Amino acid sequence: MAVREIEAIALLSPVKQPDRWFGLRYSMNLYRGCQHRCIYCDSRSLCYQIEDFDEVQVKANAIDLLRRELAAKRSKGTIGTGSMSDPYMPVERDLMLTQRALQLIAEFGFPLHVMTKSDLVLRDLDLLRTIGRVFSSVTFTITTVDDQLGSEVEPGAPLVSTRFAAMGRLAAHGVQTGVAIMPILPLLEDTLENVEAILRTARDFGATYATASFGVTLRDRQRAYFLEQLDRLYPGMRAEYERRYGDQYFCPARGHRYLEQEFDGLCESRGLKTGVPHYRPERAQQLRLL
Repeated sequence: MAVREIEAIALLSPVKQPDRWFGLRYSMNLYRGCQHRCIYCDSRSLCYQIEDFDEVQVKANAIDLLRRELAAKRSKGTIGTGSMSDPYMPVERDLMLTQRALQLIAEFGFPLHVMTKSDLVLRDLDLLRTIGRVFSSVTFTITTVDDQLGSEVEPGAPLVSTRFAAMGRLAAHGVQTGVAIMPILPLLEDTLENVEAILRTARDFGATYATASFGVTLRDRQRAYFLEQLDRLYPGMRAEYERRYGDQYFCPARGHRYLEQEFDGLCESRGLKTGVPHYRPERAQQLRLL
């Protein structure tokens, strides 16, 4: 994939409050485009104005911007990274933008949430532990326990088994970690057995929480790309998607209401919290007058 430097105007984007999914106050994307090439990625949609999603655009001035923006913030809130592109895709190994950003986040004492599909996050274990004195959490996106299926729908990402192993390493060193089971692709991953297997394996590797969305979002350019990939990988499945969903934006999994109902019970039985834990700032205690 081509890599090109660009200049960003701003780095931290405010997140509409309240953010029920991840408890974020700010979103941080150091790159545009993504090398993981997941066939379902919503970031290909026209609304995000990424002309060539197969080209990685590197925000060359990101670290200078981040320092200025962090210094100007009067109140601290969770910075989330990984919403538009994976902060630990292969290009990060050499450029280390994410690592340098985490160093600043640690320096300024901000809480952090990372979403990733990569074991490269282990490189920054010590930084995550330092940030964790305030708050840090690493969520791995995992939608199947099957490495073969995972490699088909997420062709540029590390294997699912590699992600579980990384989860275990983080947990063993005291970093809060969990799993995002999203999106669950209809006709491919939408079985209770698959969801159970993900939760069971995640708990075995030290996850403490799980969140899920039972379906996939499809619109404009992303819909066209996704359906083309279905045609290539699973002949006949495109026609079934078009029959079931037409031009719907959200395409729910088969039995999605049943899966949603079962999810909470499955998490409870395995000691997993439902949803990503949110940063709660300590409130100053009022001194009693003697």
